[in-house]
Amino acid sequence: MSDRSLRGMRLGAQSMETEAGVEPAPRQRVEYRCEDGEQVFVTFSSEADVPQTWTSKTGKEARLVNGEKQEESNEKPVRTHWDMLLERRSIEELETILQDRLDKLRSARGAAMKA
Repeated sequence: MSDRSLRGMRLGAQSMETEAGVEPAPRQRVEYRCEDGEQVFVTFSSEADVPQTWTSKTGKEARLVNGEKQEESNEKPVRTHWDMLLERRSIEELETILQDRLDKLRSARGAAMKA
């Protein structure tokens, strides 16, 4: 027994099933192109809604080749809390308020440390 090595299989490392008779889902290969001419190919399910734009690996926005161009909407952009705050206060006012609050917190923290 010492001259023979024991062989086993790791659990979950390899599947005992074969891919014989398995048919993959239908797919479509879609081409996108950046403004500088870079081509991007993406594979989607044949049932998937294909987006008009795709971000390439280089971070550039690519548009669908032979796709319909999206119409620019005239909707207002979403207003954030910061936008609404800037409508009521100026940056100088906000800095003053921030400094007042920080001073108040620091004085309260200093009083708690002394006690």
